[in-house]
Amino acid sequence: MIDELFDFPFYKWEQKLSNKPFLKQPFGDLWENYTWGEVGIMARKLANGLKSLNLSENSHIGLVSKNCREWIIADLAISMAGYISVPFFPTLKSNEIQKLLDFGDVEALFVGKLENWEEMKKGVKDDMPIIAFPHYKDHSKVSEGKQWYDFINQFDPQTEDFKPKLKDIWTIIFTSGTTGDPKGVVLTYETLFNTKRITEDGNPLKVDLSGNNRFISYMPLNHIFERVVIEHVALRYGGTISFVESLETFGQNLNDTQPTAFQGVPRIYSKFQEKILIKMSQAKLDKVLKIPILSWIIKRKLKSALGMSKAKALVTGAAAMPLELLDWYKSLGIYITNGYGMTENCATCTNLNPYQPLGRGSVGRPTAGVDLKISDQGEILMKGPFTLTCYYKNEEITNQTLKNGWLHTGDKGYIDDDGFLYITGRIKDIFKTSKGKYIEPGVLEAYFGDVSEFSQVCVVGLNCDQPLLLAVPSETAKNDREITNSKMSKILEKVNNNLDNYKKMSKIIFVKEDWLPENEMTTPTLKIKRAKIDEKFSEKYTEWEKSDKTVIWE
Repeated sequence: MIDELFDFPFYKWEQKLSNKPFLKQPFGDLWENYTWGEVGIMARKLANGLKSLNLSENSHIGLVSKNCREWIIADLAISMAGYISVPFFPTLKSNEIQKLLDFGDVEALFVGKLENWEEMKKGVKDDMPIIAFPHYKDHSKVSEGKQWYDFINQFDPQTEDFKPKLKDIWTIIFTSGTTGDPKGVVLTYETLFNTKRITEDGNPLKVDLSGNNRFISYMPLNHIFERVVIEHVALRYGGTISFVESLETFGQNLNDTQPTAFQGVPRIYSKFQEKILIKMSQAKLDKVLKIPILSWIIKRKLKSALGMSKAKALVTGAAAMPLELLDWYKSLGIYITNGYGMTENCATCTNLNPYQPLGRGSVGRPTAGVDLKISDQGEILMKGPFTLTCYYKNEEITNQTLKNGWLHTGDKGYIDDDGFLYITGRIKDIFKTSKGKYIEPGVLEAYFGDVSEFSQVCVVGLNCDQPLLLAVPSETAKNDREITNSKMSKILEKVNNNLDNYKKMSKIIFVKEDWLPENEMTTPTLKIKRAKIDEKFSEKYTEWEKSDKTVIWE
């Protein structure tokens, strides 16, 4: 195994699908296609270009950009040249990228489709070799460094089909830091190779092994979920990857693509639901769905409008998916596979087949090769062939996370008698009220999964007498505050009636702003940063708790 090579699957499709579209980039109503053969030539030229920079062996190459075709080509070239990719979130501030470039020992940097390069570049040293992607409209102009086409066209394509060893480092991925400073997760080609079990064991992605797949890439490509489920599933099994031009064009780009597999974090599915319910109330939708012919027509139209008419598989992960939201989509004939994984195990741990009745509310059973157990403290421990080698230059955290071959996930949960895993929250999210009682916020938040007036929720209350529920209101909630207040009071009373006294939430507080990566309230994959929410709102907790109102608008 030590000297066994990683059979880089791109080379197969480069030959077999040479004239077939691989990367599709939208520009307004126009789509530009790069074939597998064209991508191969560009990546091979770029690989030789990287080697011309006289970098050290196994050099770390940074990559910072929104998703686009050049991201994939650059990532391919890094592997073809025998280097290690170190991708970053495109929303980093100058002080953040400065820290990561230095700590990650990055020797060259691809800079691409960004909105904040003028600020970000302050954190990039003047002597850092930069390769700039072509300019994208309404994004920063990157004039520094070597320009994409000028640089690539200086070189002949690399003729060697370079294959790294399985033990070689594939990538170092810095986690998004929901609970502290980002950590560099070191993953080898062997871990990447082993992720094929998520498609070859039961094939929850319903991948066409002959190359007829359509994917859409919109979540950050440096995130492990997108990297494995989109980029490397496409590289392994062929097909096309389409990109999203902007947030405003997302719906149209998705509709144009009609992917065969669609992946989204829960917030994306929640947003889709909101848009549907704005156009058609839940009451009206319920009535229509009871009429056989109309039900069939409406379901078909909604699937097409959502860009899901051709999807054989829909997947969610990266955060907790409310059970009520899964049920709502089932009512439309849309079955979503719920999965569980993290950067530290290459996004591969469990998945739940949405067509079978067992395991309702769980994240499924272990993927082939995965062992699970629950520690005495209630922590989920995982063992499998997908786990990280270490955290880069952080032996202490590595030893805390990997013990006797078991990955300590930091998540709390339990396994039922049928082997299904249920997640109840993060260990570090637990807080203590002024009464000395410990609160697991994720458990309480789950009670509000079917409340359409909530776009996002977060239970807080450190040192308060009782927990508080903070919520971002949906457009429906904003339309009539009086009706919303009445409904929320009843919902809160109903939930509290089923809770122990110390868990009862005293107030619902609607906040003014959405929680977004831009205001640092969420990670780039829209997971809530509880510490940031506490930092922003904690000074008001006492005032809200003392209010005589049950529902408060900030």
